[in-house]
Amino acid sequence: MKKGQSFRKLFIVFVAAAVLVGPAVLAGPAFATEGGGGAYPNGAEDFMAGALPPPGTYFKNYLVYYTSSNFKDNNGNDLIPDFKLKAAAEVLRFIHVTNYKILGADWAVHAFIPLAYQDVTLGGRSDDRFGLGDIIIDPIILGWHSKNFHVTTGVDIYLPTGNYDQTHLANIGRNYWTFEPIVAFTYLSDGGFEISAKFMYDFNTENNDTNYQSGQEFHVDYTIGYHINKQWAVGVGGYYYQQITDDELNGATVSSDGFKGKVYSIGPVAQYNYKNMSFTAKWQYEFDAENKPEGNKFWLNFVYAF
Repeated sequence: MKKGQSFRKLFIVFVAAAVLVGPAVLAGPAFATEGGGGAYPNGAEDFMAGALPPPGTYFKNYLVYYTSSNFKDNNGNDLIPDFKLKAAAEVLRFIHVTNYKILGADWAVHAFIPLAYQDVTLGGRSDDRFGLGDIIIDPIILGWHSKNFHVTTGVDIYLPTGNYDQTHLANIGRNYWTFEPIVAFTYLSDGGFEISAKFMYDFNTENNDTNYQSGQEFHVDYTIGYHINKQWAVGVGGYYYQQITDDELNGATVSSDGFKGKVYSIGPVAQYNYKNMSFTAKWQYEFDAENKPEGNKFWLNFVYAF
């Protein structure tokens, strides 16, 4: 076997052994970095992503299902033979918007508690896990508002609370910390036209069990929609993901391309508002993936204002 072929085979085995669903926010069928998995589940946010609600306490429930049968390499070809992934998550998010102002912005805090299930098959092996994922907290979220424009910033902190074992094919936790600065904005015209986007940049610490350092990641959730009336909104949305820096294993760059992931996504989204509640359904189709799984993601989100 040639040296290049030997390295490729070894790398595929390593990836297969490390495949993770990024559980942080939504047990993350997001995928990038180590084993093709990332902390944030791309596409989680949609309408009014840049606007904090009025002071008060809110509960948001994310229910997401992701399925993929293709793990793409740097050229968009299948990397892992016989690869199949199914993942589902129920994520409880608690938000409190205070009555205090910081730099003219509303101050809020939030926390995510994810419960996740993952089923992985590759190379004739399979594994499935269910449990608590990586909890997220942010003690300082700031939101500025004007008539038609809203901006929100914060730094989400992903805690390695989920179960992890490097010998498992499926893992609910990622076994490292992630620090994610966020800037989100929403433009909502008087006529009901909306553009929203949430920009994120991830800094990952090293996985001490594998000595794997996942690269830094840039990603954005986007929604372009129209509010038909106070109850209904429809549109299209999805995400763009691009890993910026190389992955490293034992201090050396992984593969010739640093195993940097990339993916695009688009799909329909609809929202219904009723009194102090809202319901959102969306489908997101992934395409042009590199060093990541490529599949479909389905969401049912619910918000309740206390």
